[in-house]
Amino acid sequence: MERKVYYSFHDIPFNSYGYGSAGIRFTKRELNELIISVLVLSLAFSIAMSPSLLKVPMIFPLAFLAVVTAFAFHEISHKYAGMKFGYWSEYRMFPQGLLFALLLSFIGFVFAAPGAVMIYGSPSREENGIISAAGPGANMIIASLFLAASPFTTGIVGSAVSFIASINAFLAFFNLIPLGPLDGRKIFSWNIGIWAGMIAVSVILLLASSIW
Repeated sequence: MERKVYYSFHDIPFNSYGYGSAGIRFTKRELNELIISVLVLSLAFSIAMSPSLLKVPMIFPLAFLAVVTAFAFHEISHKYAGMKFGYWSEYRMFPQGLLFALLLSFIGFVFAAPGAVMIYGSPSREENGIISAAGPGANMIIASLFLAASPFTTGIVGSAVSFIASINAFLAFFNLIPLGPLDGRKIFSWNIGIWAGMIAVSVILLLASSIW
């Protein structure tokens, strides 16, 4: 059987690639790994936030919503941006990172490297910067929307809205730190002005979410 290698996402025959609309496509493996990552992270946050293990099932739905809006949308935004430039972009989970997050959750702390979108190809510095900016950019949009809705909500719904806003604001700020493999280093290398603007907005959102 002939083996074909694709160097651009646009060269892949979509009818054999996976699931999704014409705008974004997922392979079966990719969907499975994204779902596993979301579920494990949700469990880790539930354990970390719960006063006892008996309360974990009650906290899990809120943690799940936070992880989907913050982590999943972040990674899917990277993927979409990579695809728009014509690169084959797929999410891959890091099993060791997920296990580390789960273990840390039992001491009330979650620091995770659950996985990342792999970009297959050689994007330019500008393309790499834009692809990297897409993730924290999505978090800032979500944080802004939930912060805007926060004054109009009360009780459990209000707490959930504020929590989701704060998680997204924090993830945006953290990923914009210009160090190591974080998005901030790639954005900083591409355009310092855009990086400065994004991190300033993320700080404002982080402060606003802590107040509200």
